Amino acid sequence: MKHLSMLAAFFVVGACATVGPTSYGPADSNGFGYGSTQIESDRHRISYQGSGDMPPELVEDFALLRAGEIALAKGFDWFRVVSRDIAGEEKGGVGIGAGFGTGSYGRRSSVGVGVGGDLGTVGGRTYFTVRMEVLMGRGAPPEDGQYYDAREIVDTIGGRI
Repeated sequence: MKHLSMLAAFFVVGACATVGPTSYGPADSNGFGYGSTQIESDRHRISYQGSGDMPPELVEDFALLRAGEIALAKGFDWFRVVSRDIAGEEKGGVGIGAGFGTGSYGRRSSVGVGVGGDLGTVGGRTYFTVRMEVLMGRGAPPEDGQYYDAREIVDTIGGRI
């Protein structure tokens, strides 16, 4: 029974471990961070995958920050988000189950005990990913107000991290 308790404690401690960074940066080996693809000279697809301790608003802010950085690096003044998708995926968690079995083989008997399983969302985390396509421009922004000022985004969001 002592071994069963130690194994259960191992699963609980493992579920409490922090997964992934919470800082801004390019995608790491686990996929957390930003990525971007240029579609046209003034159009980019940007994604940001947050670690399990990042709220969706922060993940979206980091995607906007990346859009602002790209716009400024390419000499653009503003950008418009033409499509946006925010998705959350539940990962991790811990589960403990137990099994017990016996068998009799002539003169010998055996007993087996197993521990394992998955309880799904108990202790799991939601990992948010934001994907957006942005159109960038120079000079005066559109009059409809549906744009972001690249410099202001970089200064405001970038200033918080």
